[in-house]
Amino acid sequence: MSDATPTPTATPERPQLPAQSPPVDPAETAVASDKAAGTGRLSWWRGDGGDGAKRNLGLIGVLAALIVVGAVTKPDLYGDPTWVWNNVLAILQLASVVGVVTVGMTFVIIGGGIDLSVGAIVALAGVWCTTVATQSYGAGGMIFTALVVGICVGLVNGVLISYGRLVPFIATLAMLVAARGLAASISNKQTQVSSSTFINDIAARKVIGIPILVYILGAVVLAGWVLLNRTTFGRRTIAVGGNPEAARLAGINVRRHTMLLYALSGLCCGIAAIMLTSQATSAQAAMANLYELDAIAAAIIGGTLLSGGRGTIVGSLLGVIIFATITNLFAINGLSIEAQNMVKGGIIVAAVLVQQFQFKSVTRLLARNRVTTAT
Repeated sequence: MSDATPTPTATPERPQLPAQSPPVDPAETAVASDKAAGTGRLSWWRGDGGDGAKRNLGLIGVLAALIVVGAVTKPDLYGDPTWVWNNVLAILQLASVVGVVTVGMTFVIIGGGIDLSVGAIVALAGVWCTTVATQSYGAGGMIFTALVVGICVGLVNGVLISYGRLVPFIATLAMLVAARGLAASISNKQTQVSSSTFINDIAARKVIGIPILVYILGAVVLAGWVLLNRTTFGRRTIAVGGNPEAARLAGINVRRHTMLLYALSGLCCGIAAIMLTSQATSAQAAMANLYELDAIAAAIIGGTLLSGGRGTIVGSLLGVIIFATITNLFAINGLSIEAQNMVKGGIIVAAVLVQQFQFKSVTRLLARNRVTTAT
């Protein structure tokens, strides 16, 4: 008998599989390598974070160029400081209504959608709030009605798109036609005059020499900026527009968020309806015609991607002001509206072409060049 103990048989261990990791963006790798090398903060000019600021500086440059053109063509007017100040206020007041609509449009586009019905919503809210029955409740009832109508129509858009699975272009195009038709039916195709002194004075009054409409625009822009850049709602909007499936996997209710974005756009339309009604002291079904195109164009000029996932409120505001400045410049020079529209169209095309060169492509190219230099 052998006393030898049997040697234990070696069992092969299960190999450890490497953990799955998401694909790495070369730009992010470059940023991480810069930090690891002790370079500290990423360069403002070369980094993705400075892209919005760089674009806004470019828009300010365009505004400066337009001012120079005005000073060259009309030196007698631009040589008068009082006229210049009043002209600036006139431009801001001209941009105020479309600017408020553009804030809501910017959120929708960043979220990956589009809203072709904003002009019709403004008209419907304006007509509804100026009916005899609504005006009997005073200025408070008119404002409340305009805001509720705007929000409700926006919610209908959101429900059709989020839960009805309609394409945003089709859903909002249908709403454009339906809202205009309902506004014409309510007003019986007549202009409805506002009898509220409070509403009518909104466009006429000034505080510290600045029209109230400009203050309203500033308040809406400030609220939109805070909502987009300093809240979870804004971060979710960017996530939903950038990659809806990734946002859903991250726990974001994409359908509900999309619905809220269109409701927000409707709210901005309700505010714009009060402002436009105040300017005209009346409302009709044909008001706010083509506002949807102006808002979309201003957002694109401001750097908002039509594919969603990126945009700035300040950039959209600058886009609105640029278009208002062009309109003002053509008016003081006595040029035709046709020429003005051709210039606007050229600016829109140029802005879309610029968007083809995404800022990520630029940073990836910079990262690739750094890697090549290092090797």
